[in-house]
Amino acid sequence: MTHVIVVGGGPAGLSAALFTAKNGLETTVFDTDETWMHKAHLFNYLGIESEDGSAFVTDAREQVDEFGVERIQDEEVTAVTSTDEGFEVSTESDEFDADYVVFATGTDRSLATDLGCETTADDTVDVTIDMETSVTDTYAVGATARVQKWQAIISAGDGAAAALDVLSKEKGERFHDFDVPADAE
Repeated sequence: MTHVIVVGGGPAGLSAALFTAKNGLETTVFDTDETWMHKAHLFNYLGIESEDGSAFVTDAREQVDEFGVERIQDEEVTAVTSTDEGFEVSTESDEFDADYVVFATGTDRSLATDLGCETTADDTVDVTIDMETSVTDTYAVGATARVQKWQAIISAGDGAAAALDVLSKEKGERFHDFDVPADAE
């Protein structure tokens, strides 16, 4: 089964995980709980009138959990390396195989650059419009790929764009995650 590993548990990472898991891909999120959302209050997120950032993260985690995402809390990813089959994601205590990796690591871009992802003049990870890096099947989302556009809603959109690209590759055609009211029943 295709395995997507997301490094980072803020809006960008959790959004990517939501889309991939919802659409049948095995998805693991490594979350050290260092998201800036714990310092935020949302007044400018479409559909949310006012919500504490930490409450938003709790809600987002519950949502991805409902779709079967494996969330590994408080275990830091120490390295990501290419293998013949995809990628190996290492922590202090274990190693995990992945077909795709999504870097949602905020302004810490070291895992992506250590893997060989190209950067821009602003030292962000260089990505396509679909958030794919120069290393095939790796993505950088949110502040990892952006300078100063660190809004939660922008980051969540980046995660969704990366996930839809992964799903398009897996399905062999442009994939759109579009639900209708009957899907909610």
